[in-house]
Amino acid sequence: MRIRLRAIQAFLLFSLLDFTSATFKDIDAQYHTDQDVSMAESLKSHSPLDVEKYPVAPSGLELEQVHIYVRHGERTPVGVRLAGPPANLPEHWMMCKTARRFQASVNAPGIDGAMDEFQQSRKMVERADGTHKEGQCLLGELTDLGRKSTYSFGTSLRKLYVEKLGFLPDLLQNAGEVYFRTTNVPRTTESLQQIVHGLYPSSKCHSEAIPLIFVRNGRDENLLGNAGSCKRLEILLIGFAQAAASAYNHTLEPLDKKISKYLDGHPIRIDGKPRASGILDTIRAATAHNVKVPPEFEEKAVIDVIEKAVVAECSEVQTISTDNLLTFESLLDKTEEVRRLGMGRLLDDLSTKMQHKVLNRDKDPLKILVHSTHDTALAGLASTLDVFDDKWPQFTSSISFELFKSTPAGNGSSFLQTLISPFRSKASPEHYIRMRYQNKNMLLPMCADEGKHLPGSPEFCTLTAFRERVKELTPLDFVSECAPTGRNST
Repeated sequence: MRIRLRAIQAFLLFSLLDFTSATFKDIDAQYHTDQDVSMAESLKSHSPLDVEKYPVAPSGLELEQVHIYVRHGERTPVGVRLAGPPANLPEHWMMCKTARRFQASVNAPGIDGAMDEFQQSRKMVERADGTHKEGQCLLGELTDLGRKSTYSFGTSLRKLYVEKLGFLPDLLQNAGEVYFRTTNVPRTTESLQQIVHGLYPSSKCHSEAIPLIFVRNGRDENLLGNAGSCKRLEILLIGFAQAAASAYNHTLEPLDKKISKYLDGHPIRIDGKPRASGILDTIRAATAHNVKVPPEFEEKAVIDVIEKAVVAECSEVQTISTDNLLTFESLLDKTEEVRRLGMGRLLDDLSTKMQHKVLNRDKDPLKILVHSTHDTALAGLASTLDVFDDKWPQFTSSISFELFKSTPAGNGSSFLQTLISPFRSKASPEHYIRMRYQNKNMLLPMCADEGKHLPGSPEFCTLTAFRERVKELTPLDFVSECAPTGRNST
């Protein structure tokens, strides 16, 4: 008996990449690239938000609120890998010139006794030997290219929701119409700052409507599968990781002759040192910045095998003995449990805010919510809702959930019905949700049945059907369910 284990895709393999750190090696690899050309080519090939091809909703539907979850922009690898010969990828990435000059808020009297509001500063990365070079990035830091692509994402949001749809005002006069939140990680925070500047630059914000950027403490964070505050989730992920390595390492064996020479003779494995996910992360970061990689990693067949193996940690079919029904049912339970503990709270936040908008209508001014997060969140949301495409989320890729309400024009009302409508009690309009990922509409399986989506438009899920599934995924008591033995613990 076979099942697909999509649910823990995000919470396992991607978290290994976004939050892993490593020490520097002594080798300073040679690095030759034209950064300006790199930026232009990379931005041209990747369109995080395609405004021109955005499908306008059918007549009769009115956009009320949109929730966006966007991965941070291009960054350096989170660890030093492939830095020695013969791979010779850079150990020190010289791609962070833009962010080195900043203002720090202070609250102390200056020399003349006046209170200084800002202190001009410059940041510089110092190496282990005490040396430094202008423009060097930290591990996992948002690069100049990442800043450019996230700013471009913000301007695309403006082109779409302000200029094309007229959904958002040109000039922000009410800060309550927007909501911005980021994880407490520098690259996501800086990405969101760029996005906000692209969407509502200072010239388009009233002096009393400066947007706030929210951030939560680590224990309260729900923009990713937070194993750090949920022991049960951590235990489940470790178990799944071990099982995945045992089941899928053999798929990487054919690459050993080609790749092991770049790994100090070690084979590439899901649980290897370095891990297959780490190797892929380094290669993807390099190619995003047009850094030359070994020719073997330029072969599509090689990268496809590595990506498939890494993604297969959680998303490929796994064989379970039909002779052990208890094991099968247990695995199903654990998969659903990972969904609840990993993405349940985030989906509940989304669902609750949409319902608040429905109930309060114009009394709730909130129109757009932008969350700056990690590939963890994107893959986690897509996996949990059964629409993950088994592809690594790109830098600055995003998921959006748009809330629509039906209007009288969309209810098929006749002329006579329209005339007598003021004398009849008004029925509440139907509400729908459309999920979009990588510029594509997602057909949510939970909404496939008749009556659970807009007739003729299956991508528009009824809010009722969506909330029913989210309710199933929402932990009733997150703290107790995160106990090591789960919610059945006593």
